[in-house]
Amino acid sequence: MQSSIEGICEQIIELDKCIRFAGFATKNGNIVASKYRKDVIPLLTLDEAQLSFIDSALMMRIREAREPKLGKVICSIVLYEKVTYATILVNSEDYPILMVSFVNENPGPQSLILHEITATFPSPYRDCVKCQRV
Repeated sequence: MQSSIEGICEQIIELDKCIRFAGFATKNGNIVASKYRKDVIPLLTLDEAQLSFIDSALMMRIREAREPKLGKVICSIVLYEKVTYATILVNSEDYPILMVSFVNENPGPQSLILHEITATFPSPYRDCVKCQRV
């Protein structure tokens, strides 16, 4: 199983040159698989990356409280000065959280998330009218 999600990490990284990192985690934020683009220098240590996943998992759980009114959480995007992080919920019991980081030089990581990354795995949101390309 782990090798297949590592393959998905590689597949996601190959979608666009602006993608620096892709990784999966459990609902508690424990990293299951991750991959950096070749020649990318990580900005966080392994321990810092683990804390980042835990923080994202916690924030996604907090957002679930608003789901009855807003609908299911699809993803959360955080824009830092150096990178953009996207936390995407995946329909999987074993590794429900996907984190992807992007360089900020290319505009529009949101479009890449909605139209390329989510197409990598089954998603009930892919056919959402508001999410389709114009």
